[in-house]
Amino acid sequence: MPTHGSLTKAGKVRGQTPKIEGRKKIGTNSSLRNKSNFKKRLILQRYPGQNKPSQKRRHR
Repeated sequence: MPTHGSLTKAGKVRGQTPKIEGRKKIGTNSSLRNKSNFKKRLILQRYPGQNKPSQKRRHR
């Protein structure tokens, strides 16, 4: 099975790109996340995928 280019050049571009440090991920507190989920599901009675009442879709 023929290849598109030689295997000696594999990874050339990735090796040339400079290494950049990633941003530190800041996660939310689990109790705050559970509290907001409880509020959305039980108090506001929203279902998964439901839009906010103030948002209206435009039909084309």
